[in-house]
Amino acid sequence: MSPTPPARRLRLGLPRRVFSQVLLMQVAIAAGVAVLATGLFLAPLSAQLDDQAMRRALAIAQTTAAQPQIADDLRTTRPSAAGPVQAEAERIRTASGAEYIVVMDMQGIRWSHTDPSEIGREVSTDPRQALRGKDVMEIDTGTLGRSARGKVPLRDADGKIIGAVSVGIKYDSVRARLIDAIPGLFAYAGGAMAVGALAAYLISRRVQRQTRDLAFSDISALLAEREAMLHGIREGVVALDGAGRVRLLNDEAQRLLGLGSEAIGQSLDDALGPGRTTDVLAGRVTGTDLLTVRGQRVLIANRMPTDDGGAVATLRDRTELEQLGRELDSTRGLIDALRAQDHEHANRMHTLLGLLELEMYDDAVDFVGEVVCDHKVTAEQVTEKVHDPLLAALLVGKATVAAERGVALWISDRTLLPDRLVDPRGLVTVVGNLVDNALDAVAGKPHARVEVELRTEGRTAVLRVLDTGPGIPQEQRELVFTDGWTTKKPPAHGKRGIGLPLVRRLAERQGGSARVTEADGGGAEFTVVLPEALTEPLPEALAEPLPDETAGGEDSPVPAPGPRLVRQSPSPEAAGPGATDTPDAGEESR
Repeated sequence: MSPTPPARRLRLGLPRRVFSQVLLMQVAIAAGVAVLATGLFLAPLSAQLDDQAMRRALAIAQTTAAQPQIADDLRTTRPSAAGPVQAEAERIRTASGAEYIVVMDMQGIRWSHTDPSEIGREVSTDPRQALRGKDVMEIDTGTLGRSARGKVPLRDADGKIIGAVSVGIKYDSVRARLIDAIPGLFAYAGGAMAVGALAAYLISRRVQRQTRDLAFSDISALLAEREAMLHGIREGVVALDGAGRVRLLNDEAQRLLGLGSEAIGQSLDDALGPGRTTDVLAGRVTGTDLLTVRGQRVLIANRMPTDDGGAVATLRDRTELEQLGRELDSTRGLIDALRAQDHEHANRMHTLLGLLELEMYDDAVDFVGEVVCDHKVTAEQVTEKVHDPLLAALLVGKATVAAERGVALWISDRTLLPDRLVDPRGLVTVVGNLVDNALDAVAGKPHARVEVELRTEGRTAVLRVLDTGPGIPQEQRELVFTDGWTTKKPPAHGKRGIGLPLVRRLAERQGGSARVTEADGGGAEFTVVLPEALTEPLPEALAEPLPDETAGGEDSPVPAPGPRLVRQSPSPEAAGPGATDTPDAGEESR
């Protein structure tokens, strides 16, 4: 039997939800402000009412003292309840609403009073300041209780002080006015508090919608999880506000884009500069899994708009995958080259077997000699012109692939590249991409041909790759160098539109350029200029002599005029009917 669950204890304290806490705090603030404002208003109100009462009493006293008849009667009569001074003072008191009006002589003896029995007696408060000619305002307690008083000197026609006039306003009336004002004041305070509570409710509702009715602890946990996730994932995250400024960059995004925390708050154009990466992140280029190149990195970007008008973009580093894909392409090219060599070798073996069976031994010997010489010429033609082993190996392999695809790959007579390259791997990437694109452009077309020229001007390397394909229209000659732009079908391992942008970036990184124009006779001509691509030449005393291209000998065949074929032209089965091992006269030069 399961134990009885413990009874839930009543929890006292603030509610957990943001909406409730914000509403409670704002109502408390509104109530506190209303009470404080009421207290701050009541405190000066009491003093203000006292001051008004004293000023009113002083004004009545001044009005009374200004009556010349009272001064004359004070000098000519005796103080009595039926005297003229008492009668005039009572008339004024009744008309003004004062509590009392006391007229006194220089000895402080009353000549008038609300209580007639007090006439002829000395006043209960000190009259000396008024008898000295000063106006007095005060709140004091006398025979009639507490009152607001005003005292002024009484002067005769000559201006001589002959007495004083004291007027009192009942203090209970002042207090009554204050008490009467409190209900109205509380009504205003309550109205203000109600308006404040309504505003607090509306603001709290807005906060509730924006926070999805979460508790503060939930928000704090979400922020902690968000920070851990953003800085822990291996994808770059870029958050933008509604104005397109960078709002957030996680560690991976800073690494992939080459930015620092100072980019936060800047616009994408200021932080990244113009380019495809900026256009993709800003949403000017739409789509999913958009390809872009930033520096030496190949990136895949996706962008998702947010409700506030901003966006969140994610970046994946595809550089290693692209390198693997290119290695796969190279492996496939090698396999194609081996298959082509196997195909040609089988054809030659069949031919040799036929000659032997026909007992044409001399012809068989000549045929074997031609085949061996052909292979020797292919390698020697490349190494005579291209002294870098990586580039020479690349061109020999590309020639074999070209022959299998029915394309003649030629090296120009102007080609001469010494083995002094600063970055041979970078030049291999450039040559490989351009030759591959040229082979794709001319494959399947009659008399297809690709020509490669590699030469130097001082320490500058100049590469030209020409083809006999359809060429590139004028309006697309800059688009071909844009990340992700391609007219080809994507390969199985990934996306296209990377090779030519990488070629231009490699060239521009070395201060060079890459451009495409129309070749003579049609087709495309790509030209890449790489300044400072070669190291300084060795002194003549240390330099090794280059082989003499014109020297005769059994192992040094003299190359034919015009561009040379770096690999024997495609076999008849690959090139089609009528193909030969030597280009026709129309293909001798471009």
